[in-house]
Amino acid sequence: MTDGSNILRASYHTLGCKLNFSETSAIGMQLASRGIIKALRDEIPDIVVVNTCSVTEVADKKGRSLIRRLRVRWPEATLVVTGCYAQLKPQEVASIEGVDIVLGSDEKLRIADFLEQWEKDRRSRVEVHDYLDIHEFRGACERGDRTRYWLKVQDGCDYFCTYCTIPFARGRSRSGRIAELVSEAEKAAAAGGKEIVLTGVNVGCFGKDTGEDFLELLMRLDAVEGIERYRISSIEPNLLTEKIVSWIAAESRAFMPSFHIPLQSGSDEVLRLMNRRYRTDLFSDRIDMIRDLMPDAFIGVDIIAGARGETEKEWERSYGYAEALPVSRYHVFPYSERPGTKALGIDYQVSQQEKHRRVAMLTKLSDEKLRSFSRRFFGTERPVLWEHPDSEEEGFMFGHTDNYLRVRARASNTFYNTITPALIDGFADTETLSGTAVDLRSSQD
Repeated sequence: MTDGSNILRASYHTLGCKLNFSETSAIGMQLASRGIIKALRDEIPDIVVVNTCSVTEVADKKGRSLIRRLRVRWPEATLVVTGCYAQLKPQEVASIEGVDIVLGSDEKLRIADFLEQWEKDRRSRVEVHDYLDIHEFRGACERGDRTRYWLKVQDGCDYFCTYCTIPFARGRSRSGRIAELVSEAEKAAAAGGKEIVLTGVNVGCFGKDTGEDFLELLMRLDAVEGIERYRISSIEPNLLTEKIVSWIAAESRAFMPSFHIPLQSGSDEVLRLMNRRYRTDLFSDRIDMIRDLMPDAFIGVDIIAGARGETEKEWERSYGYAEALPVSRYHVFPYSERPGTKALGIDYQVSQQEKHRRVAMLTKLSDEKLRSFSRRFFGTERPVLWEHPDSEEEGFMFGHTDNYLRVRARASNTFYNTITPALIDGFADTETLSGTAVDLRSSQD
């Protein structure tokens, strides 16, 4: 794509989930293999890639705003828009002034081929397959600018929850092969990676299309030498089996005691309306199982406020249930109307004002849960993977404990990408603990 005399530079911009960030990194690596280097902050790029999200209407608006800002900033650059927003509303994206190429979910990781064609004919194009025609799994295992690696193990979803457009944006569930995924983990280890996060749309469905098994994947990855930490980005409660939890608690070498589990509502009636595959009794069982086997585990939970059908009575049930759950944090989302979803057929709607009130209540509850959970570790040592220095004060580093608590501690930059104990002594801010890093090398002298 370049002959060396005219090196092309690309700028990458990502909205949304960890899977998107993983795929953007994979796009960057793909273009680098064709001679297109990443533009530095003060450089003018020749190509601008925007990887969008469409989980809510707010995500669509953010995508449109970002695309327009980038076009104004770099009017001469080739502008490529991909991701879920591009898949769901390709013509809307293409109509934004300055967009040159629109790529759907199935075309995203073939971007180099489309750019090569663009170089030949300079013809704007929209390349988007219908979600029913998306069958191929396209892997990604990249670090990008982050310390930890993101290993894509699965894509798509077969659940069709009534409020969600993701199956239409990502296609049906499909998986990588264990041997290929283990090979990617080995490459990450050889490159110095210490931690890998397993990403996907519905990772617990891994292997349904290939005949392989999610727990088998975890066991095979656990045996990869050099990788000291694994995390599962998010897993549905009905797919987080007792075997998986028990294995992580008692046998795994490297899977950390941290979980991210979507609840979405603490009302069984709202869960029914959402077409979720579980009810609160099953969710409680999973949380209790984790707490029994791993008392220090971090448990993050997604919850939606103000969904269609969430009457005042159901809201009170949902909030009361959330309040009683022994979890570490809530990730709170206001319900967003999505065109084409079955939820639009549910009569009862929550006003925007009431929705904001419920979001505020759940956010306050989440803050209380996180501070309560964090206080338990004051005066204790936890192993921390040091990820980046504090840009505002020299001599301090940030990192995460094994159970996914963010820590700021006095430490030199030599600690970067190493795991050492840290003595936790308090709060650095509302979401970060303060501590002192312990240098294992000096302690062993």
